[in-house]
Amino acid sequence: MDLLTLIETLAERLGEAPVAALFGLLTGVTFGIAAQRSKFCLRAATVEFARGQLGDRMAVWLLTFSTAVVWVQGAELLGLMRSADARMMAVPGSWSGAIIGGLLFGAGMVLARGCSGRLLVLAATGNLRSVVSGLIFAVVAQMSLSGMLSPLRDRLAGLWITSGGRNMDLLVEFGLPEWGGLALGLAIAAVALVLSRRNRIGAARLVFASGVGFAVALGWVLTYGLSQVAFDPVQIESATFTGPSAHTLMFFLDRNAILEFDIGLVPGVFIGAMLAAWSAGEMKLQAFDDALTMRKAMIGAVLMGFGGMLAGGCAIGAGVTGGSIFTGTAWLALFCMWIGAMATDMLVDQKLRPATA
Repeated sequence: MDLLTLIETLAERLGEAPVAALFGLLTGVTFGIAAQRSKFCLRAATVEFARGQLGDRMAVWLLTFSTAVVWVQGAELLGLMRSADARMMAVPGSWSGAIIGGLLFGAGMVLARGCSGRLLVLAATGNLRSVVSGLIFAVVAQMSLSGMLSPLRDRLAGLWITSGGRNMDLLVEFGLPEWGGLALGLAIAAVALVLSRRNRIGAARLVFASGVGFAVALGWVLTYGLSQVAFDPVQIESATFTGPSAHTLMFFLDRNAILEFDIGLVPGVFIGAMLAAWSAGEMKLQAFDDALTMRKAMIGAVLMGFGGMLAGGCAIGAGVTGGSIFTGTAWLALFCMWIGAMATDMLVDQKLRPATA
C-alpha cells in the first residue's frame, strides 16, 4: 500500500478533518521529541553568533535547518510534495511584513528567552515562565489575526507585497535547477557537521537535531498527500506556531471551531516534548527568576505574537518550514529575526547578564 492509498483509506474511515488533525499531531509529537532532546533554539544560536561564538547551539540550528531543506527538497524530487501548491507560496507575501515582523519577533524571542516553538517545548517540561509567555503569545497572535491589532497588521503588511499574486520562489527566481535546493541543503549540512565535530556534539543529539528537520518535511508530505485525495480543499502546510497557537486557543474557547492540522500540531509538540523530558528525567518546575525577567518575558511574548503574525510565520514557520521550500518572504523574515535578535542581545542582555539557554 503506497502513501496516498493509506491516506485515502484513513480519510474515508475517519473523515478528512480528523485526519488533518491526526497528521498535525504526528508532526507535532515528532517535532516535540526531537526539539527537546536536541535543545534546538534559534534564540540561543543568534545569541552565540552575536557574541562572536560558533558553539553547539549554532551547530544544532544549522543542522536542523539544513536537514529540513534536504528532506523537503528530496521529497519534492521524489514527487511526494509540490512546494508551488503550499499555502505560503500560493498567496502573495509581504516584504514589509517580513522585515518589520521579523525584527520584532527576533527582539521578542531574546527578551522572552526563547522563540514560540521553544517556549512550547519548555512549557512541557514544567517551565512556568514559558507557560505564561506562551499564553500571552497566543492571545496577541489571535488579536493580530482577527482582533484589535489586525488593522495595524494589515496596514503594515500592505506597504510592500510580492508581485504576481504569489510569493517568490527563490529557486525559480535565481534560475537554479530542480536539484539546486537539495545541493544547497547538503552544503549547509556539511558546515553544520564540521561545527558539530568542533564542539564535540554527540551522535544522539545530532540525530535529534536532524529529527526536527524531518518533522517539518513530514508535515509537508502528509498535508500534500491529504490534499491529493480529499474532496474539500486542504491547505498544504507544516510546522509553525504563530497561527496554530491562535487557532488552538480559539478551538478550546469556541465550540464551533473545527478540527484541522493546526489543532493537532500544538498539543502534539507539547506531548512529544513532555514524553522526551520525562524519559530523560528532565521534568522540573521553574518560575521567573525575578521581576525584571518577568517583564522582559511578557514584552517579548507580545512582540513575538504580533511580529510572527505580521512576518507570516515564527522562527520555525518562516525560519525553517518556509525556508525549506525557499519562500522569498520567509528567508527575508528569518534574516530579519537574526538581526533583531542580535541587536536586542547586544543592547539589552549583554548589558544586564550573560544569556542562558
